[in-house]
Amino acid sequence: MATLEQKLQDMLQGAVEDAGCQLWGIECQRSGRFMTVRIFIDKDGGVTVDDCADVSRDVSAILDVEDPIADKYNLEVSSPGLDRPLFTLAQYARYIGETINVHLRIPVADRRKWQGKLEKIDNDMLTLLVDDKEQVLVFGNIQKGNLVAKF
Repeated sequence: MATLEQKLQDMLQGAVEDAGCQLWGIECQRSGRFMTVRIFIDKDGGVTVDDCADVSRDVSAILDVEDPIADKYNLEVSSPGLDRPLFTLAQYARYIGETINVHLRIPVADRRKWQGKLEKIDNDMLTLLVDDKEQVLVFGNIQKGNLVAKF
């Protein structure tokens, strides 16, 4: 069964691309009686406020017609930012050599939170360099991951 994020991704991909952007990812978070639906968009040269407004307007129209979310929700459209969340294995592969944070569903070596340099990806296995030691993590066990911003 597809998750709500996957259903929304399939439903909204075309509209985001028609606006000249790439659908980077979608997060759905419940907060009390409301849900927040965050849509991250990206494009060459960076995302502008106008891009976010255009995508928000187009996506809102689709969500109003299709009505895939049973609860009340707030829609947010933004760029992924410097500490961009990573959703797909291809996105992780783009940042080999960079420092990332990951939160695991199931602990590895008694830890759920890991930060390290992404060394390589082999099939669905990510190798992080953590404190000069390699740690191999299964992509499917990653609940949330993001790039660590450099300043």
